[in-house]
Amino acid sequence: MLNNAQTYSDMWQNCLDRIKAETSAEEFEKWFQPIVPLEFDGTTLRLRVPNESYVRQIEKNYIPFLRPIISQLYGQQTRLHYAVPRSAAPVPVAADADTTAISRFNTQTNTANIKNPFVIPGLKKIIIDPQLNPGLTFATFIEGECNRLARSAGMSVAVNPGNNPFNPLYIYGDSGLGKTHIVQSVGHEVRQRHPELQVLYVSMNKFQAQFQTAYKNGEIPDFIHFYQMIDVLIIDDIQELTGKTGTQNAFFNIFNHLQLAGKQLILTSDKPPVELKDIEQRLLTRFKWGLSAQINQPDYETKVKIIRAKAQKLGAQISDEVVAYLADNISANVREIEGAISSLVANASFLGRKITTSLAKEILKVYVKLYQKEITLDHIIEVVCEYLNLDFARFNSTERTREIAQARQIAMYLAKQHTKAPLTTIGAAIGGRNHATVLHSCKAVSNLMETDKAFRRQVEEIEKKVLAQ
Repeated sequence: MLNNAQTYSDMWQNCLDRIKAETSAEEFEKWFQPIVPLEFDGTTLRLRVPNESYVRQIEKNYIPFLRPIISQLYGQQTRLHYAVPRSAAPVPVAADADTTAISRFNTQTNTANIKNPFVIPGLKKIIIDPQLNPGLTFATFIEGECNRLARSAGMSVAVNPGNNPFNPLYIYGDSGLGKTHIVQSVGHEVRQRHPELQVLYVSMNKFQAQFQTAYKNGEIPDFIHFYQMIDVLIIDDIQELTGKTGTQNAFFNIFNHLQLAGKQLILTSDKPPVELKDIEQRLLTRFKWGLSAQINQPDYETKVKIIRAKAQKLGAQISDEVVAYLADNISANVREIEGAISSLVANASFLGRKITTSLAKEILKVYVKLYQKEITLDHIIEVVCEYLNLDFARFNSTERTREIAQARQIAMYLAKQHTKAPLTTIGAAIGGRNHATVLHSCKAVSNLMETDKAFRRQVEEIEKKVLAQ
């Protein structure tokens, strides 16, 4: 037992110094300065407080960071005893005043009535839902050159969370490229390899909503302490922190605590740290401490893998020709590629048609953006003349033979299909015709394609060459 009042005072002053660093000046002056240490017998620390409202405020708002401070300075077994004057007057009392002891928390108490996600846990293990999608694992992730660095770093983190050079692991890239899939895969892998660790995935928008609720209810310390318990914290879309000063301050405290405690942080964003705006410099600096891994648009080989994997998942047979057409022409992210395949398979099923290049072309025209350089009228005329073995001078002359007339009609049809040129411009460039002639020519070509298979194949082959510029 300690008998020296100066010793109590010195120990409590150490507590106050740490408390001061965790609270605002106003909070510290109002709720902690009036507290007087009375006695510490090695197990129980007795503190005199002005009234019971102090006890309620401390227990409601400040226990999360006060508990570890008390435990570290006085010992893990320490219990708190609050000495409250019989008079409820909110003023300090003399040292010899008659007091009534109110016994409160022990640093090892259980947490049977924990509120989630804002909890005040003791050392008892609690179960936290990791918020992971069971379908987003490494087994279902399609690896390619575009994402190999991020995927490899993610696996390295999963093997040794918190004990690797990639802390935080910061994965960035455009929407729909697989950032969420990778970080959730890391979460699943950690839980499989290290079941004792607490893993949590949360979007920054959800984190922000929780922060606002905590602020409204006066539960910010509980909010922060909850997140400080996590061993592997995965935050999606960190760029949503932009301009949110209060949330940034809370996240800074969480980030610092986890980093110092050797816990793992995994972040995703649509841009690298250097391009984030309206986020505190101290946070941006910390985002750069680990590894920043970019995910790019899928390359051809990766798109082929994605298309085949999605088709297999849907139980659909897609020929190599169709797969090649899709991989060559779809200019989209992973999410849109998968959506396009789903749409193609569904349309084939509902319409009772085979999955052909023609059907793929029809469906994808309205579903995704296709790779396509700007096609000019000159290019179309050149391809038509070359395919039909016509001299450009003849094509552009006043000659009206069936051969030349049909060549011009095909050129007008393709120009209307694949250029943004007005009908008058198309007509002027092809034989000096007007817009009515262009409309007539397009209709004539469409009608003939319906009745003449050879002619249809001819137009499709010319069109393919036009698009393959």
